[in-house]
Amino acid sequence: MSEARYALASARATVPDSSSVVDSSSLTGLDTLLTGIPAEVRTAHSSTVLGPLLDTRNASAAALLKTLETFLAHDGSWARTAEVLHLHVNTVHYRIQRIEHFTGRDLSRLYDRLDLWAALLCRTPSATSDPRARSSTSPAR
Repeated sequence: MSEARYALASARATVPDSSSVVDSSSLTGLDTLLTGIPAEVRTAHSSTVLGPLLDTRNASAAALLKTLETFLAHDGSWARTAEVLHLHVNTVHYRIQRIEHFTGRDLSRLYDRLDLWAALLCRTPSATSDPRARSSTSPAR
């Protein structure tokens, strides 16, 4: 009964089509866990964590965001990120350093990687593509 009340409250508190209602057996990953968070909170978290990487007017910010998505989707592999993005591995290193500078996060730390992953998942649905779907090592869900 408490699950139903929570689902109803969540559905009422969010913008239509911005979250979905799931039962507890469907909460198998961070992406489904975040569906219960109101859209405004997800957007605020994403904006706070990713900051200048979300500036759509800035082409270099878009490249950094794509690099971050790819890097995290490929489990932090410099070589696979470079291969997928058709870049030299040193360019990936440089871009990751820029991402760390802008976000204040250290991508060698799991906690910071998870924080950035959650922020990517919290973006508006139209801005998100599931980077995990491109990962060759992520388990199917």
